[in-house]
Amino acid sequence: MGHIKKKRPMRLKSIFTNSFGILFSRVTGLGRDVLMASALGASIWSDMFFVAFKLPNLFRRIFAEGAFTQAFMPSFIASRHKGVFATAIFLRFMLFLAAFSLVITFFPEPITKLLAWGWSDTLIAKTAPLTSINFWYLDLIFIVTFLATLLQYKEHFATTAMATALLNISMIAALWLYMKETPQTVAYALSFAVLIGGALQVLVHLITLHHFKLDRLLLGGWKYRKSKDVQEEKKHFTSLFLPGILGNSTPQISAFIDTILATFLMTGSVSYLFYANRVFQLPLAIIAIATATVLFPSVSKALKNKQDILAYQHLDKAFWLLTFLLGAAMIGGILLAEPIVWLLFERGKFTQAQTLETVSVLQMYMLGLLPFGLAKLFSLFLYASHRHKKAAKIAIYALITSVTFSLLLMHPMGAAGLALAGSIGGWVLFVFTVKEVGFDRFVTIVNSKKSLFFVIGMAVFTFIIYLLNHWLMTLIR
Repeated sequence: MGHIKKKRPMRLKSIFTNSFGILFSRVTGLGRDVLMASALGASIWSDMFFVAFKLPNLFRRIFAEGAFTQAFMPSFIASRHKGVFATAIFLRFMLFLAAFSLVITFFPEPITKLLAWGWSDTLIAKTAPLTSINFWYLDLIFIVTFLATLLQYKEHFATTAMATALLNISMIAALWLYMKETPQTVAYALSFAVLIGGALQVLVHLITLHHFKLDRLLLGGWKYRKSKDVQEEKKHFTSLFLPGILGNSTPQISAFIDTILATFLMTGSVSYLFYANRVFQLPLAIIAIATATVLFPSVSKALKNKQDILAYQHLDKAFWLLTFLLGAAMIGGILLAEPIVWLLFERGKFTQAQTLETVSVLQMYMLGLLPFGLAKLFSLFLYASHRHKKAAKIAIYALITSVTFSLLLMHPMGAAGLALAGSIGGWVLFVFTVKEVGFDRFVTIVNSKKSLFFVIGMAVFTFIIYLLNHWLMTLIR
């Protein structure tokens, strides 16, 4: 028991360190979006850039926020030839992504059409060059994610958490330099800035990898990369990876489909979804994703060593941390949506009417904050125990629900209907994930005095935020 107590404070410190790094990255991201809204507003050029950036950004979220790590980490921990295994997986992915990126470079229009079905051929042709530039970010972010997973094995999280800010800083610099140029010039400057930011992320991870002497592991793996000793390990990883991608990426795939559907709505809908989702992602990342990222190596090692009690102690503590923080963020986001959007975006070419459209989208997104965050936590136990196929099946249920409601709600509610459909899918994801981990485990956690404190605390918090919103609205309008 003494060993367990010794570990707990360090883990909590890691969570807050990771949260701070993600917060810094997301704050710089919001700063980037504020400048972008001022430079482009919610216009056809902002829609074009967001569509071009959507696919690499989709894969960034899938790779960087868990899917690759949750398949790779358990296999890496269990591997008897870690360097050889890691190098073999890296080469397999890197060669595929590089070939795929070359195809997109020479034939960008078909993939652009796939991203924006509702657009004319002329608009697709204008967007295609932006797509071919932005797509190379996918190769860079895979390298970053691979190196970040090795650092997570050493329980080092700060570099990865902070590194995303380099992408945002690169794009901010581009906006600062080209803001007064034509919208077309701004869009192209942002696209090249994406690649510069990705290259900087790779660089800082390589420096940190050398600091932890993990470069020796990879060099050794390269030397013995043709070894047949890891064939079974590679097969096992492959069996986990594809279900892991699907199981971990429901919100991203849903948002991706929503972007396509938004191209059939009024001009600016793609941008409303993007700006609102950026605000929604802030609490989700600094609270839920930061916690899950830190806990996953510990939970994986505990379950591998048959220390189930220790693993579920992590779950109990993290559940209440996330429930209180995400619950407060969800209420605050819904009630303070208009002051938030007004403060962040309403300037330059971003009008009051665009603020109100973005507010309705943000409120619908916020309804799904708590379930998405808690589903992220409970799913750790599925991935750590190699139940990736179960997680994928649950994700399919949630995705079908989300897409169905998107089609039903997109015309009566516009972009807000697409956001609400995503939140409904989040609740389905949460319920089925908890069911698979065990409702009895969930009941044991919530059957405590903390539940009463949560209800009372949220009621008081809601009342305070309601009064605050009323005061702020009298100042704004």
